[in-house]
Amino acid sequence: MENEGTLTAGLPDSLASRADQMFPSLTAAQLARVAALGRRRATTSGEVLIQAGDHVVPFFVVISGRVESVRHAPGGDTLIRIHRPGQFTGEANLLSGRPALVGARVSESGEVVELDREHLLDLVQTDPDLSDVFMRAFILRRLALISTERGDAVVIGTSQCSNTLRVREFLTRNAHPFTYIDVDSDEDVQTLLGRFQVAAEGFPVVLCRGELLLRNPSNEQIADCLGFNDAIDLSKVRDVVVIGAGPSGLAAAVYAASEGLNVLVIETNSPGGQAGSSSRIENYLGFPTGISGQELAGRAYSQAEKFGAEFRIAKGATKLSCEALPYRVEMGDGAAVSCRAVIVASGAQYRRLPLPELPRFEGVGVYYSATFMESQLCGGEEVIVVGGGNSAGQAALFLAQAAGKVHLLVRAATLSETMSHYLIRRIEESESIDLRVRTEIVALDGRNSQERSHHLESVTWRDNVTGAEETRPIRHVFLMTGAAPSTAWLDGCLALDAKGFVKTGPDLSAEDLAEYHWPLARRPHLLETSLPGVFAVGDVRSGNVKRVASAVGEGSIAVSMVHQTLQPVQDPPPLPASRNSGSS
Repeated sequence: MENEGTLTAGLPDSLASRADQMFPSLTAAQLARVAALGRRRATTSGEVLIQAGDHVVPFFVVISGRVESVRHAPGGDTLIRIHRPGQFTGEANLLSGRPALVGARVSESGEVVELDREHLLDLVQTDPDLSDVFMRAFILRRLALISTERGDAVVIGTSQCSNTLRVREFLTRNAHPFTYIDVDSDEDVQTLLGRFQVAAEGFPVVLCRGELLLRNPSNEQIADCLGFNDAIDLSKVRDVVVIGAGPSGLAAAVYAASEGLNVLVIETNSPGGQAGSSSRIENYLGFPTGISGQELAGRAYSQAEKFGAEFRIAKGATKLSCEALPYRVEMGDGAAVSCRAVIVASGAQYRRLPLPELPRFEGVGVYYSATFMESQLCGGEEVIVVGGGNSAGQAALFLAQAAGKVHLLVRAATLSETMSHYLIRRIEESESIDLRVRTEIVALDGRNSQERSHHLESVTWRDNVTGAEETRPIRHVFLMTGAAPSTAWLDGCLALDAKGFVKTGPDLSAEDLAEYHWPLARRPHLLETSLPGVFAVGDVRSGNVKRVASAVGEGSIAVSMVHQTLQPVQDPPPLPASRNSGSS
């Protein structure tokens, strides 16, 4: 058989063995159901059906003849796959409406069924048989593009640069395929960059769609260049806007969209939240062998898109205008969206150590996630993990597989009150992990590395029992210490607790409701805030249980309450004064 293309060449066995699912052939009955929603048309050899970068991308099923998927590059096109009768084009970007990553052209005249994106989504949502076939193929094709680095972005940078790590993490956690070139190991690239007059402080360089050269771009600039949000119409009044795409926000998006609500999710960075940076989650129901945070987030993201939820990436919420309905959520780029209900799932961030030298080492020795990407930076070296929660425990165990030694530093006297028992046992039994309780970092030091940026070179920690300090030549520190809620953008709209977390339901006192002018006779629902129709879930909520499963549960429960607030029903009569008083 002639060469079918290069997409499956060099794939890991886990993907290569699923080539038949990646490129399936539809049965006659399946093809008939697709054809009923599309249009049949003739094709001519050499005809271009899809150009890489196209914003309006049709879906094609080959009836006769052949269609090639190709990757466009300055040096010439690369054949990705030959589609024969019964096979179809497309990958995950078809669901999101983002620009096409690969092109499609006719290599042998014949006939196709052409379907627009809206009718494809209808099929995915209403035909379970075809939904399984298409979703599986689209996801596997995206994974293959990532694995073989066949995307529309090239990142050129150095491991000594914090912004290079940031850009790589942003693209990776958004499941966008890209090629990475390290200037420290490729002299030809250094010569090329010299022609573009890219100085050390200009790293990383991102070549976007083979056309636009971005020097040290922000995540928002990358999202704009790659068209992450091009298909989103902000003029529509949404049923519900979800702020944040961590586990709780993703769950809310899945349940709301699957129940017919018009959903927009606004995410500052990448889907997954803090959980997305976790190397492995082993106590989440249904995954006895564990699952990485990024895998869990990726599956949930695809599931939400399948039901029609839309995501606006790298465009964080900056203000909630809460004076009148519909509510209005403003974003960092000046855009805004109106909605009838809001689910606040903006999460929390790891607290930063109170060290004046910390900022210059973030991304070049100090990290806030422990994924495969970070583990590659510290192979065989000593590392420090700071924190006593499950995230810190999972990070320590994961890093112990690659690092020479892991020092787990905890300010408390024990892990028993903050970490799951199974993690504590593994840490205690690991010869590669050195647990130090009542210990904290008091100083970081480093030097200028290769004249590009400062890199951490040594760490000083203190035993808080004896007061003794010790300085060690350690170049990598992973901080997972507590959580600070992401609520600054709420700007006084909602009642918060003393630590800045959003108060909901029974935690809202009569005084809170009076101060924030609660207008209804009924009290707030379980997850409802001091503003009717605005809910808070996950790590941003006061009293939250810091577990992925509870966050997912809150996201789904909130949707049922959104339905109640959107229904045009009369408010129930006022509650008795004794219950409204807030007294116990």
